[in-house]
Amino acid sequence: MWNIIGQERAVSLLKHGLESNRLSHAYLFIGPPHVGKMTLALSLAQALNCETEDRPCLECDSCRKIAAGSHSDVQVIGLDYNEDEDAERKQIRNVQIDGILHDASLPPFEGKNKVFIIDGAELMSAGAANRLLKTLEEPEANVTFILLATDENRLMQTIVSRCQRIELQPMSIAEETQALTEKSGIEPEQARLLAGLSHGCPGWAINAASDPRIMEQRGSELDQIIGVIRGNYEERFAYVFRLAAGFTQNRQAVYDTLDRWQDWWRDMLLVKLDCDNMITNIDRKEELANMSKNYNLSSIRNFIQSIDAAGLQLKQNVNQRLALEVLMLDIPREEAKVSPI
Repeated sequence: MWNIIGQERAVSLLKHGLESNRLSHAYLFIGPPHVGKMTLALSLAQALNCETEDRPCLECDSCRKIAAGSHSDVQVIGLDYNEDEDAERKQIRNVQIDGILHDASLPPFEGKNKVFIIDGAELMSAGAANRLLKTLEEPEANVTFILLATDENRLMQTIVSRCQRIELQPMSIAEETQALTEKSGIEPEQARLLAGLSHGCPGWAINAASDPRIMEQRGSELDQIIGVIRGNYEERFAYVFRLAAGFTQNRQAVYDTLDRWQDWWRDMLLVKLDCDNMITNIDRKEELANMSKNYNLSSIRNFIQSIDAAGLQLKQNVNQRLALEVLMLDIPREEAKVSPI
Protein backbone atom coordinates (compact mmCIF):
# COMPACT_ATOMS: atom_id res chain seq x y z
CA MET A 1 0.00 0.00 0.00
CA TRP A 2 1.56 3.25 -1.15
CA ASN A 3 1.22 5.79 1.63
CA ILE A 4 0.49 8.88 -0.48
CA ILE A 5 -2.54 11.00 -1.29
CA GLY A 6 -3.20 11.24 -5.01
CA GLN A 7 -0.40 10.87 -7.59
CA GLU A 8 -1.94 7.74 -9.12
CA ARG A 9 0.10 8.07 -12.32
CA ALA A 10 3.42 8.26 -10.46
CA VAL A 11 2.51 5.32 -8.23
CA SER A 12 1.41 3.29 -11.26
CA LEU A 13 4.76 3.86 -13.00
CA LEU A 14 6.72 2.77 -9.92
CA LYS A 15 4.50 -0.26 -9.28
CA HIS A 16 4.96 -1.39 -12.88
CA GLY A 17 8.73 -1.05 -12.49
CA LEU A 18 8.63 -3.14 -9.33
CA GLU A 19 6.48 -5.86 -10.86
CA SER A 20 8.59 -6.10 -14.00
CA ASN A 21 11.88 -5.75 -12.08
CA ARG A 22 12.82 -2.81 -14.28
CA LEU A 23 13.20 0.02 -11.80
CA SER A 24 15.69 2.74 -12.62
CA HIS A 25 18.84 3.24 -10.55
CA ALA A 26 17.99 6.95 -10.25
CA TYR A 27 14.73 8.93 -10.11
CA LEU A 28 13.96 12.63 -10.23
CA PHE A 29 10.69 13.59 -8.54
CA ILE A 30 9.62 17.07 -9.65
CA GLY A 31 6.81 19.08 -8.05
CA PRO A 32 5.92 22.03 -5.82
CA PRO A 33 6.57 21.96 -2.06
CA HIS A 34 4.31 19.64 -0.03
CA VAL A 35 2.90 17.90 -3.10
CA GLY A 36 4.14 14.51 -1.84
CA LYS A 37 7.68 14.06 -3.22
CA MET A 38 9.23 12.91 0.07
CA THR A 39 6.27 10.69 0.90
CA LEU A 40 6.53 8.98 -2.48
CA ALA A 41 10.30 8.61 -2.13
CA LEU A 42 9.96 6.92 1.26
CA SER A 43 7.22 4.67 -0.09
CA LEU A 44 9.53 3.60 -2.92
CA ALA A 45 12.31 2.95 -0.40
CA GLN A 46 9.87 0.80 1.59
CA ALA A 47 8.83 -1.09 -1.54
CA LEU A 48 12.47 -1.80 -2.40
CA ASN A 49 13.18 -3.22 1.05
CA CYS A 50 9.80 -4.68 2.03
CA GLU A 51 9.88 -8.22 3.45
CA THR A 52 6.49 -9.28 2.02
CA GLU A 53 5.15 -9.97 -1.45
CA ASP A 54 2.67 -7.06 -1.42
CA ARG A 55 5.20 -4.23 -1.46
CA PRO A 56 5.19 -1.92 0.41
CA CYS A 57 3.19 -3.52 3.21
CA LEU A 58 3.94 -0.74 5.75
CA GLU A 59 3.81 -3.34 8.52
CA CYS A 60 7.06 -5.35 8.34
CA ASP A 61 10.14 -4.35 10.35
CA SER A 62 11.80 -2.85 7.30
CA CYS A 63 8.81 -0.68 6.35
CA ARG A 64 8.39 0.48 9.93
CA LYS A 65 12.06 1.38 10.30
CA ILE A 66 12.04 3.39 7.07
CA ALA A 67 8.93 5.27 8.20
CA ALA A 68 10.65 6.03 11.51
CA GLY A 69 13.87 7.12 9.80
CA SER A 70 15.92 4.41 11.49
CA HIS A 71 16.73 2.04 8.62
CA SER A 72 20.50 1.90 8.08
CA ASP A 73 20.18 1.44 4.31
CA VAL A 74 17.91 4.42 3.67
CA GLN A 75 19.36 7.91 4.00
CA VAL A 76 17.81 11.35 3.47
CA ILE A 77 20.19 14.16 2.56
CA GLY A 78 19.21 17.83 2.58
CA LEU A 79 20.57 21.26 3.35
CA ASP A 80 23.29 21.44 5.96
CA TYR A 81 22.03 24.52 7.80
CA ASN A 82 24.39 27.14 9.13
CA GLU A 83 22.72 29.98 11.05
CA ASP A 84 25.42 32.46 10.01
CA GLU A 85 24.89 31.82 6.31
CA ASP A 86 22.58 33.69 3.95
CA ALA A 87 19.52 31.47 3.43
CA GLU A 88 19.69 31.99 -0.32
CA ARG A 89 23.29 30.75 -0.44
CA LYS A 90 22.77 27.54 1.47
CA GLN A 91 23.78 24.50 -0.56
CA ILE A 92 24.05 20.75 -0.33
CA ARG A 93 27.78 20.44 0.09
CA ASN A 94 30.49 18.27 -1.41
CA VAL A 95 31.12 16.52 1.90
CA GLN A 96 27.48 15.41 2.14
CA ILE A 97 27.55 13.85 -1.33
CA ASP A 98 30.96 12.30 -0.65
CA GLY A 99 29.50 10.62 2.41
CA ILE A 100 26.62 8.98 0.58
CA LEU A 101 28.84 7.95 -2.33
CA HIS A 102 31.10 6.15 0.13
CA ASP A 103 28.10 4.42 1.69
CA ALA A 104 26.77 3.54 -1.76
CA SER A 105 29.95 1.60 -2.50
CA LEU A 106 29.23 -0.74 0.44
CA PRO A 107 26.69 -3.60 0.32
CA PRO A 108 23.31 -3.21 2.09
CA PHE A 109 23.61 -3.75 5.82
CA GLU A 110 20.13 -4.86 6.87
CA GLY A 111 17.92 -4.60 3.79
CA LYS A 112 17.82 -5.56 0.13
CA ASN A 113 18.64 -2.17 -1.35
CA LYS A 114 20.38 1.03 -0.37
CA VAL A 115 18.27 4.12 -1.06
CA PHE A 116 19.60 7.68 -0.98
CA ILE A 117 17.03 10.48 -1.07
CA ILE A 118 18.41 13.94 -1.90
CA ASP A 119 15.86 16.55 -0.81
CA GLY A 120 16.22 19.87 -2.63
CA ALA A 121 18.53 18.38 -5.24
CA GLU A 122 18.65 21.66 -7.16
CA LEU A 123 20.51 23.11 -4.16
CA MET A 124 23.58 20.93 -4.70
CA SER A 125 26.78 22.89 -5.16
CA ALA A 126 28.52 22.49 -8.52
CA GLY A 127 31.12 20.27 -6.92
CA ALA A 128 28.51 18.09 -5.22
CA ALA A 129 26.52 17.74 -8.45
CA ASN A 130 29.61 16.67 -10.38
CA ARG A 131 30.51 14.09 -7.75
CA LEU A 132 27.00 12.63 -7.90
CA LEU A 133 27.06 12.61 -11.71
CA LYS A 134 30.03 10.25 -11.80
CA THR A 135 28.14 7.71 -9.69
CA LEU A 136 24.96 8.06 -11.74
CA GLU A 137 27.01 7.27 -14.85
CA GLU A 138 28.38 4.07 -13.25
CA PRO A 139 25.71 2.97 -10.74
CA GLU A 140 26.31 0.31 -8.12
CA ALA A 141 24.03 -2.73 -7.94
CA ASN A 142 21.24 -2.61 -5.34
CA VAL A 143 21.56 1.17 -4.99
CA THR A 144 18.80 3.66 -5.85
CA PHE A 145 19.11 7.44 -5.84
CA ILE A 146 15.95 9.56 -5.57
CA LEU A 147 16.35 13.27 -6.24
CA LEU A 148 13.59 15.63 -5.10
CA ALA A 149 13.37 19.08 -6.66
CA THR A 150 10.94 21.93 -7.16
CA ASP A 151 12.91 23.56 -10.01
CA GLU A 152 14.62 21.15 -12.38
CA ASN A 153 16.01 24.07 -14.41
CA ARG A 154 18.53 24.61 -11.61
CA LEU A 155 19.82 21.05 -11.94
CA MET A 156 22.63 20.04 -14.28
CA GLN A 157 21.02 18.68 -17.43
CA THR A 158 23.47 15.77 -17.42
CA ILE A 159 22.06 14.72 -14.04
CA VAL A 160 18.46 15.11 -15.24
CA SER A 161 19.22 12.96 -18.29
CA ARG A 162 20.49 10.10 -16.12
CA CYS A 163 17.36 9.95 -13.96
CA GLN A 164 13.88 8.72 -14.69
CA ARG A 165 11.84 11.88 -14.36
CA ILE A 166 8.46 11.69 -12.60
CA GLU A 167 6.40 14.84 -12.22
CA LEU A 168 3.98 15.17 -9.32
CA GLN A 169 1.04 17.43 -10.11
CA PRO A 170 -1.07 19.34 -7.56
CA MET A 171 -4.48 17.83 -6.92
CA SER A 172 -7.77 19.50 -7.73
CA ILE A 173 -9.55 21.08 -4.76
CA ALA A 174 -12.38 18.55 -5.00
CA GLU A 175 -10.00 15.56 -5.09
CA GLU A 176 -7.92 16.85 -2.21
CA THR A 177 -10.99 17.68 -0.13
CA GLN A 178 -12.29 14.14 -0.56
CA ALA A 179 -8.90 12.60 0.21
CA LEU A 180 -8.40 14.70 3.35
CA THR A 181 -11.86 13.72 4.57
CA GLU A 182 -11.59 10.01 3.81
CA LYS A 183 -7.92 9.32 4.58
CA SER A 184 -7.10 11.88 7.25
CA GLY A 185 -10.46 12.14 8.99
CA ILE A 186 -10.69 15.92 8.58
CA GLU A 187 -14.17 17.43 8.70
CA PRO A 188 -15.47 18.26 5.18
CA GLU A 189 -15.72 22.03 5.72
CA GLN A 190 -12.22 22.25 7.16
CA ALA A 191 -10.91 19.90 4.47
CA ARG A 192 -12.30 22.20 1.75
CA LEU A 193 -10.63 25.22 3.35
CA LEU A 194 -7.26 23.46 3.71
CA ALA A 195 -7.43 22.05 0.18
CA GLY A 196 -7.89 25.55 -1.22
CA LEU A 197 -5.17 27.10 0.90
CA SER A 198 -2.69 24.33 0.02
CA HIS A 199 -3.20 24.81 -3.73
CA GLY A 200 -3.44 21.08 -4.31
CA CYS A 201 -0.45 20.11 -2.14
CA PRO A 202 -1.87 17.88 0.63
CA GLY A 203 1.30 17.84 2.72
CA TRP A 204 0.66 21.46 3.72
CA ALA A 205 -2.98 20.71 4.47
CA ILE A 206 -2.13 17.75 6.71
CA ASN A 207 0.46 19.80 8.60
CA ALA A 208 -2.02 22.65 9.05
CA ALA A 209 -4.68 20.26 10.35
CA SER A 210 -2.32 18.91 13.01
CA ASP A 211 -0.60 22.18 13.97
CA PRO A 212 -3.00 25.02 14.93
CA ARG A 213 -0.13 27.53 14.76
CA ILE A 214 -0.08 27.30 10.96
CA MET A 215 -3.67 28.47 10.62
CA GLU A 216 -3.18 31.05 13.36
CA GLN A 217 -0.24 32.51 11.42
CA ARG A 218 -2.27 32.50 8.21
CA GLY A 219 -5.09 34.35 9.98
CA SER A 220 -2.65 36.91 11.35
CA GLU A 221 -1.14 37.46 7.89
CA LEU A 222 -4.57 37.98 6.35
CA ASP A 223 -5.48 40.50 9.05
CA GLN A 224 -2.25 42.38 8.29
CA ILE A 225 -2.98 42.35 4.55
CA ILE A 226 -6.50 43.69 5.07
CA GLY A 227 -5.15 46.34 7.43
CA VAL A 228 -2.57 47.42 4.86
CA ILE A 229 -5.17 47.60 2.09
CA ARG A 230 -7.30 49.88 4.25
CA GLY A 231 -4.36 51.79 5.70
CA ASN A 232 -2.56 54.94 4.65
CA TYR A 233 0.78 55.15 2.86
CA GLU A 234 2.73 55.43 6.10
CA GLU A 235 1.26 52.13 7.32
CA ARG A 236 1.92 50.48 3.95
CA PHE A 237 5.58 51.52 3.84
CA ALA A 238 6.07 50.39 7.45
CA TYR A 239 4.70 47.00 6.37
CA VAL A 240 7.14 46.92 3.44
CA PHE A 241 10.03 47.75 5.75
CA ARG A 242 9.22 44.72 7.91
CA LEU A 243 8.90 42.43 4.89
CA ALA A 244 12.11 43.63 3.24
CA ALA A 245 14.06 43.38 6.50
CA GLY A 246 13.46 39.62 6.64
CA PHE A 247 13.95 38.96 2.94
CA THR A 248 17.65 38.10 3.10
CA GLN A 249 17.23 35.49 5.82
CA ASN A 250 13.98 33.96 4.58
CA ARG A 251 13.02 34.75 1.02
CA GLN A 252 10.45 31.96 0.92
CA ALA A 253 8.47 33.61 3.73
CA VAL A 254 8.15 36.75 1.60
CA TYR A 255 7.13 34.73 -1.45
CA ASP A 256 4.52 32.98 0.71
CA THR A 257 3.21 36.36 1.86
CA LEU A 258 2.83 37.48 -1.75
CA ASP A 259 0.89 34.26 -2.38
CA ARG A 260 -1.49 35.31 0.41
CA TRP A 261 -1.94 38.69 -1.30
CA GLN A 262 -2.55 36.92 -4.61
CA ASP A 263 -5.13 34.58 -3.10
CA TRP A 264 -7.02 37.45 -1.46
CA TRP A 265 -7.32 39.57 -4.59
CA ARG A 266 -8.09 36.55 -6.78
CA ASP A 267 -10.89 35.68 -4.33
CA MET A 268 -12.27 39.21 -4.65
CA LEU A 269 -12.23 38.81 -8.43
CA LEU A 270 -14.13 35.51 -8.17
CA VAL A 271 -16.69 37.04 -5.82
CA LYS A 272 -17.25 39.87 -8.30
CA LEU A 273 -17.83 37.24 -10.99
CA ASP A 274 -20.30 35.32 -8.77
CA CYS A 275 -17.93 32.34 -8.55
CA ASP A 276 -17.98 32.14 -4.74
CA ASN A 277 -17.65 28.35 -4.82
CA MET A 278 -14.14 28.69 -6.28
CA ILE A 279 -12.60 31.02 -3.70
CA THR A 280 -9.66 29.98 -1.52
CA ASN A 281 -10.43 31.84 1.70
CA ILE A 282 -13.89 30.37 2.21
CA ASP A 283 -13.85 31.23 5.91
CA ARG A 284 -13.59 34.94 4.97
CA LYS A 285 -16.34 34.89 2.37
CA GLU A 286 -18.43 37.64 3.95
CA GLU A 287 -15.44 39.93 4.38
CA LEU A 288 -14.40 39.31 0.78
CA ALA A 289 -17.89 40.11 -0.46
CA ASN A 290 -18.00 43.40 1.47
CA MET A 291 -14.53 44.49 0.35
CA SER A 292 -15.05 43.52 -3.29
CA LYS A 293 -17.94 45.99 -3.53
CA ASN A 294 -15.40 48.82 -3.29
CA TYR A 295 -13.40 47.85 -6.38
CA ASN A 296 -14.20 47.31 -10.03
CA LEU A 297 -13.05 44.28 -12.02
CA SER A 298 -10.41 46.21 -13.92
CA SER A 299 -8.67 47.53 -10.80
CA ILE A 300 -8.66 44.07 -9.20
CA ARG A 301 -7.19 42.45 -12.33
CA ASN A 302 -4.53 45.14 -12.63
CA PHE A 303 -3.44 44.71 -9.03
CA ILE A 304 -3.21 40.93 -9.40
CA GLN A 305 -0.81 41.60 -12.27
CA SER A 306 1.15 43.95 -10.01
CA ILE A 307 1.55 41.19 -7.41
CA ASP A 308 2.82 38.84 -10.13
CA ALA A 309 5.30 41.47 -11.30
CA ALA A 310 6.58 42.10 -7.76
CA GLY A 311 7.17 38.39 -7.20
CA LEU A 312 9.06 38.09 -10.48
CA GLN A 313 11.19 41.13 -9.67
CA LEU A 314 12.13 39.74 -6.27
CA LYS A 315 13.28 36.49 -7.88
CA GLN A 316 15.38 38.55 -10.32
CA ASN A 317 17.26 40.10 -7.39
CA VAL A 318 16.05 43.67 -7.83
CA ASN A 319 15.99 45.98 -4.82
CA GLN A 320 13.39 44.19 -2.70
CA ARG A 321 12.27 47.24 -0.75
CA LEU A 322 11.74 49.27 -3.92
CA ALA A 323 9.79 46.43 -5.60
CA LEU A 324 7.51 46.07 -2.57
CA GLU A 325 7.02 49.83 -2.19
CA VAL A 326 5.90 50.05 -5.83
CA LEU A 327 3.44 47.24 -5.10
CA MET A 328 2.00 49.23 -2.20
CA LEU A 329 1.60 52.25 -4.47
CA ASP A 330 -0.31 50.07 -6.93
CA ILE A 331 -3.00 49.08 -4.41
CA PRO A 332 -6.19 50.45 -6.01
CA ARG A 333 -8.22 53.07 -4.24
CA GLU A 334 -11.70 52.16 -3.11
CA GLU A 335 -14.29 53.43 -5.55
CA ALA A 336 -16.11 55.21 -2.74
CA LYS A 337 -13.01 57.35 -2.15
CA VAL A 338 -12.50 58.33 -5.76
CA SER A 339 -13.79 61.84 -6.49
CA PRO A 340 -16.25 61.97 -9.39
CA ILE A 341 -14.98 63.61 -12.57
